[in-house]
Amino acid sequence: MKEEYDFSNAEQGKFYVPVEDVQLPIYLDKDVIQYLNEKNLTTQESLQSLVNDLLRKDIEIAKRVA
Repeated sequence: MKEEYDFSNAEQGKFYVPVEDVQLPIYLDKDVIQYLNEKNLTTQESLQSLVNDLLRKDIEIAKRVA
């Protein structure tokens, strides 16, 4: 390490990402991935859109039941 570093041209917060914007990866079980891949072959939509659509439908059902 150097004795001293020059931070005179540094930009504070250049790589800061608010915690609300951080997206963590979600890992699915193999049987779920297999089902989604089979379903995805017939719909031709992205796996992410398919999962989001299924989760939105599940949320709607949960709201109606509650």
